[in-house]
Amino acid sequence: MKIHKLVVAAMLALGTVGLSLPATAPAAVGLDIDIAPPAPRDEPPPVPRAGYVWAPGYWEWRGHRHVWVQGHWVRERRGFHWVPAHWDQRGRHWRFVPGHWRR
Repeated sequence: MKIHKLVVAAMLALGTVGLSLPATAPAAVGLDIDIAPPAPRDEPPPVPRAGYVWAPGYWEWRGHRHVWVQGHWVRERRGFHWVPAHWDQRGRHWRFVPGHWRR
């Protein structure tokens, strides 16, 4: 009985830790909406930073509206180039494509 309680407590503790870890992928992956995103904001990139690539800002769909996400630095990956987050139009729908690295 004591071992069973320890196993349950360990499982609950591990489950709590797993829930507290940040998600690695944006929530909007694969999301199709009917409302076109606004035009990108004019956000001039800052001065280049060694070992980093500037990921420009983009419009993210949150709930029932687009919200601007400011640009940020991403650690450089040699042999890859950064593809900024963007929206693709598919018929009358819009699909969000998160920023990612491509060879």
